[in-house]
Amino acid sequence: MDLPVDEWKSYLLQKWASLPTSVQVTISTAETLRDIFLHSSSLLQPEDELFLKRLSKGYLVGKDSDAPLFYREEGNKKFQEKDYTGAAVLYSKFIVLQGVSHSRPNTEDMSLCHANRSAALFHLGQYETCLKDINRAQTHGYPERLQPKIMLRKAECLVALGRLQEARQTISDLERNFTATPALADVLPQTLQRNLHRLKMKVQEKDSLTESFPAALAKTLEEAALREENEQLSNASSSIGLCVDPLKGRCLVATKDILPGELLVQEDAFVSVLNPGELPPPHHGLDSKWDTRVTNGDLYCHRCLKHTLATVPCDGCSYAKYCSQECLQQAWELYHRTECPLGGLLLTLGVFCHIALRLTLLVGFEDVRKIIPKLCDKISNKDICLPESNNQVKTLNYGLGEREKNGNIVETPIPGCDINGKYESNYNAVFNLLPHTENHSPEHKFLCALCVSALCRQLEAASLQAIPTERIVNSSQLKAAVTPELRPDVTIWGVAMLRHMLQLQCNAQAVTTIQHTGPKGSIVTDSRQVRLATGIFPVISLLNHSCNPNTSVSFISTVATIRASQRIRKGQEILHCYGPHKSRMGVAERQQKLRSQYFFDCACPACQTEAHRMAAGPRWEAFCCNSCGAPMQGDDVLRCGSRSCAESAVSRDHLVSRLQDLQQQVRVAQKLLRDGELERAVQRLSGCQRDAESFLWAEHAVVGEIADGLARAFAALGDWQKSATHLQRSLCVVEVRHGPSSVEMGHELFKLAQIFFNGFAVPEALSTIQKAEEVLSLHCGPWDDEIQELQKMKSCLLDLPPTPVGPAVQGPRRILTHRKGAHGTQVKEVLLARCGASRL
Repeated sequence: MDLPVDEWKSYLLQKWASLPTSVQVTISTAETLRDIFLHSSSLLQPEDELFLKRLSKGYLVGKDSDAPLFYREEGNKKFQEKDYTGAAVLYSKFIVLQGVSHSRPNTEDMSLCHANRSAALFHLGQYETCLKDINRAQTHGYPERLQPKIMLRKAECLVALGRLQEARQTISDLERNFTATPALADVLPQTLQRNLHRLKMKVQEKDSLTESFPAALAKTLEEAALREENEQLSNASSSIGLCVDPLKGRCLVATKDILPGELLVQEDAFVSVLNPGELPPPHHGLDSKWDTRVTNGDLYCHRCLKHTLATVPCDGCSYAKYCSQECLQQAWELYHRTECPLGGLLLTLGVFCHIALRLTLLVGFEDVRKIIPKLCDKISNKDICLPESNNQVKTLNYGLGEREKNGNIVETPIPGCDINGKYESNYNAVFNLLPHTENHSPEHKFLCALCVSALCRQLEAASLQAIPTERIVNSSQLKAAVTPELRPDVTIWGVAMLRHMLQLQCNAQAVTTIQHTGPKGSIVTDSRQVRLATGIFPVISLLNHSCNPNTSVSFISTVATIRASQRIRKGQEILHCYGPHKSRMGVAERQQKLRSQYFFDCACPACQTEAHRMAAGPRWEAFCCNSCGAPMQGDDVLRCGSRSCAESAVSRDHLVSRLQDLQQQVRVAQKLLRDGELERAVQRLSGCQRDAESFLWAEHAVVGEIADGLARAFAALGDWQKSATHLQRSLCVVEVRHGPSSVEMGHELFKLAQIFFNGFAVPEALSTIQKAEEVLSLHCGPWDDEIQELQKMKSCLLDLPPTPVGPAVQGPRRILTHRKGAHGTQVKEVLLARCGASRL
């Protein structure tokens, strides 16, 4: 995904291995990025480009005249199955390919598909987007005979959004059409007439406007913005400062005491590229061309990363899709006019190469030319990172570094800062992120250089006509044919892109989102964090790593937010996790991953503590004694940790084998759960639980996984009490592994709140909702989907009427209806009645 597809990567590594030793040495010992790029690009042969071209053509990014009909029919099938998300995505594929095929845009087929997609969006509760699709359907010439149905849907959306005046106007227009066209009223189905009457009554009952979700979200974001921005560090609060350390380099430290949950950095990505997700295999089989899987590219805007099911396609390719016409236009003007014909090539070369190209396009040719002298400097981190210093315990300096010259101390700006010492989220900061050229293997540098070279050849072949002409200097020179070497101006692009591609291994930030998983229609949601895009955040890149960080990062669209996850004292460093976290892997694995990707040996407190701890492993991986339940200790041979226990020793391999068998049984049970075979899933999971108790520690991760599965199964069966009991057991495992204030703990508390809420355990639900809100607020901020839903549940519970007392009182009757929220999370609309009590 980050690097090229396996076929191209293997091809280049074989090419490297076949090079004469003298050529390998020349590239390995090259002193500048320019030399690496020129030496490598000179080795790119026509047969190499032909092989790459064949790979690139395997991805369907152009038009296919037969595909639209296929996707429309598949969308209709999904709609009939009430899989409205799948239907919306497939209708979008039809719209994309129908538009790319350059057939007549204002056709009945196109209008009907927009109308069908609007129906799917309506069922998903995405009323704003549904309205946009209704307008598109009408723009494309929606048939007059079907207008009443779509106008009624429009009115229902407006009522749901609280836009009652517009709803009244739409209803009035619909009735006026009936009067003007009596034949239309005669053919209107009775169900539509009844729905129209119901809708008119509903509008009359409304006495206040409901704030729409986008307006509420904008208000929340405005309130959550940085209140006191740092004067020396853009997009950061005044509670942190930029400093330089002779050992660690640039870093951020607290300039005052910081409380948990405090907003520290809120930064928009300087550049980001949507990760394509699981793409069809690159060949021309029918299944790969007409693929019905849902990927990130179908669910998120390719520019702003906003979640959307009603995508607006690029007119020139079937790959790039956007949330609005505005995003499409901005992307086209900034970079997509160049990227559009290169879609298959960019998918083949990987996300890092794509980001490197987009970054240079955003900056523009003139700014790239200005930095070319720096790109010719010798490979050395000292040239672009730290002022020279022989003092290994030097006091941290804010904003400016110090250098001794002729016996005098001279202040010098920290790399990435301007002459006034201000560090801004701009290209100067991006350029000064370390590429670690001297640490990358020769093979990796060769691979990156040839990927960039191949991309430059494509730009060169097109004479760079797609790049905005106002950004090109001496454009007439670009048309001069220079073969086989790259033209000088293209070389500038290539060297810059090579630098950025090498930077990304250590400085790229994964943009993540929470996606909800589990069976369709499940009342209790399950979630996982997925990588949505890759971006560059210059300020966030200043944060150093810790395996037990004191911050948490969350994302909304392309904006990253860093919050304090614990109390940070004045003078302490602000620390971020690069991926290897102490709650997810042991110290040896973390050290290896950090060394191989980031080129440093981690010495954070978590690593130092674990390195000196003589234990069999973390508690969530521990085995227990079958006789007394005490933890087992040892390396290859494990013995009970209790001195009074006479249990014989057992080999670790034997226990690991039992664990693997158990995990396989758990996977089978989870599939049964997904398939809706609840009783069989409970039976299988209960057996797994009994087996786990005989040899796994009570806080083992698999014990928690089994308990979580049982909780979801009993929730689906409506047995809320058993569901809560099992989830509380899972909660204990999560707390031990991730900590009581971790974001993982917040997600589990959210699920427990859902169970108590649906089980009508009001005190327990309110208590759990409060705990979940407190934890999630530390990490995600008030706009988080789960926090929004927690607030809805709390409001509903607090507004309940008092419970009547007496022998005639029956138990509460619950009616739960579900719809999908604007970001795909479940939102409950709960109607609770007691002894004929009025609806809430």
